[in-house]
Amino acid sequence: MCLILFAWKMPENFPLVLAANRDEFYERPSAPAAFWEDAPDILAGRDLQEGGTWLGITRAGRLAALTNYRDPASLKIGAPSRGRLVSDYLRCREIPEVYLRRIAPDADRFNGFNLLVGDPDDLFCFSNRGARERLDPGIYGLSNRLLDTPWPKVERGKTALLALLKEKKALSPEALLALLTDRTRPPDDCLPDTGVGLEWERILSPLFIESPVYGTRSSTVLLIDRRGSVTFVERVFNGIADPWMTARFDFRIGQDGDEDRRCGEPSVPITSW
Repeated sequence: MCLILFAWKMPENFPLVLAANRDEFYERPSAPAAFWEDAPDILAGRDLQEGGTWLGITRAGRLAALTNYRDPASLKIGAPSRGRLVSDYLRCREIPEVYLRRIAPDADRFNGFNLLVGDPDDLFCFSNRGARERLDPGIYGLSNRLLDTPWPKVERGKTALLALLKEKKALSPEALLALLTDRTRPPDDCLPDTGVGLEWERILSPLFIESPVYGTRSSTVLLIDRRGSVTFVERVFNGIADPWMTARFDFRIGQDGDEDRRCGEPSVPITSW
């Protein structure tokens, strides 16, 4: 992922509200969200190049997501895939704090990353460029720096998320997905300097990114309500202006797979549910 906006234990009816955009080179092969054949408890997309993922949740309510830390000057050639950190956490049974304590000694082998790991009780953020912390209830934004670094896209996204949470009408995946389509570019004097040059800073500055070779490949909404019901919705773009596929998964934490509901089909535009 390159942008994760989330509210943790904030709305009364939803302990977790998460909206995220995955940005990647269009040529990198990946599979859309599904329950994995080799790990049927895991719901996530899949990086077909390295086998990991960027965001996922299990039937037991273990969840993880990752963003890269943008720092081209410190890039390690041949470093292990950061997406493996997400899939490894989803596969294991360690509580979040124990898992992070285990991986911390080897974290510098990876290129820069920010990792969210949690379960129904706790949510942690860990970066190999910063600290490990248990998150208090609140609204957060995570892009390609540290948690809540006030980049324009992070601040704009958090403000939009807060506005949605304050609305009196029911929270919908559609509204959160619409938030993620914001293509507004901030003025040059508001852009960060991460070492990629001004033109790329401009390209990477909106919530939704578009360019000939790199951009927002998919948008994901993850909702967990106070009864443990999970709604996971993904829209796949892969380099076109409108999404070509949407998929929705609904299940309850601790429930087996027999009652899952999944609906998805290629369509442009996508019909609201």
